Amino acid sequence: MSVSFLLRMLLLAVVLFGLWGVLFRRNLLFKVLAMDIMNTGVVSLYVLSARRGGVAPVAGPGSGAFADPLPQAVIVTAIVIGFSILALLIVYVMDLSRHFHTLDADRIEERWRRD
Repeated sequence: MSVSFLLRMLLLAVVLFGLWGVLFRRNLLFKVLAMDIMNTGVVSLYVLSARRGGVAPVAGPGSGAFADPLPQAVIVTAIVIGFSILALLIVYVMDLSRHFHTLDADRIEERWRRD
């Protein structure tokens, strides 16, 4: 087994752990945290799959090797979008907790149906 394979399996486990948290946790803050963990795992998997074997990630001034800027731009964009979504979700959860006085998703859904 190579190190790359083990890293891929570990990052896949991180993504699945985040997915489990989103699906089975009742607390909305835990769901947001699980979504952030899942996002980090997906971005890390993309970085790992985009690496080139034997080529340095940053090219020096005399070397012929270079890093492809397109995957780097996509990763930076994904990180910024993930951070923006995380901030928006935290604000939305804060607003829901002020209105319903709980962070439990099931209780919020029950109160939403009654109102």
